[in-house]
Amino acid sequence: MYYEIRRYQTQPGRREEWVRYMEEVIIPFQTAQGMNVTASFIDDQDEDGYVWMRRFEDESDSDALYAAVYQHNRWKNEIGPIVNSLLIPEKTVVTRVSPTPASPLR
Repeated sequence: MYYEIRRYQTQPGRREEWVRYMEEVIIPFQTAQGMNVTASFIDDQDEDGYVWMRRFEDESDSDALYAAVYQHNRWKNEIGPIVNSLLIPEKTVVTRVSPTPASPLR
């Protein structure tokens, strides 16, 4: 089991709009496809920073969920274009992490 920590940079001044879109559209859509979204944060030190986490059981789980979400027509035709207009894609940082034995996230 592992987590993805995803850090995004929104277009300047658009973080509030991004958070609303995440919470009202993206997270419900992804969870409906089976994605396990475990956390959503705003960066207190960067007014345009946003961080979220997703959990995967293993590589095959990740592959299946990525396909279910990102190959879905709604993502490709509706959600994805809006995501690209709200974020600065080249500033996205994705880190894969595994909890330590004593971690509550295990």
